Amino acid sequence: MATEAFEDIAENFEFLDDWEDRYRFVIDLGKAMPPLDPAFRVAATKVDGCASQVWIMPEIEGHGADAVFRFQGDSDAMIVRGLVAILTALFNGLTVAEVLQVNAAEELERLGLNDHLSAQRSNGLRSMVERIRKIASEAATAG
Repeated sequence: MATEAFEDIAENFEFLDDWEDRYRFVIDLGKAMPPLDPAFRVAATKVDGCASQVWIMPEIEGHGADAVFRFQGDSDAMIVRGLVAILTALFNGLTVAEVLQVNAAEELERLGLNDHLSAQRSNGLRSMVERIRKIASEAATAG
C-alpha cells in the first residue's frame, strides 16, 4: 500500500544501477525537502534511537482513524534527511488507519536500503518508522 510519491521513488531506484547513484538520489531527495522550522526542532519532536539528530513534526487533519496523516521532518545528516524524505513519500496523505497498515519494512526493502545502510542508520530508520506508527496510533484512538 504505497503512495504514488513512494512508487515514483521506487521506480527511480530501479533505473539507478549502482549504490553511489542511489545514495546521491537519496541525498537529493533530502535537499529538495523544505527545512523544518527551527521552532519544531525540540525534544518533543526528536526521534530517539538515531545516531544523527532527527525531528518529526506530525500534522494530523481530522479525528479518529480517518484523520489524514502528514508530517514534516528534518535531520542534521544529509543521508538521513533523504531517508526522512522517503518516509514522507511513503506515509504523507494516508489516513492514520492506513499508516498503521503499511508494512514499512517490506516497502523499504523494495529499495534495498537495509543492505546498504550502516547498522546505526538502519536502526535509526526503524526508530523513525516506530515514531510515525506511534503518532498514527495515538491519533487513530483520539476522539
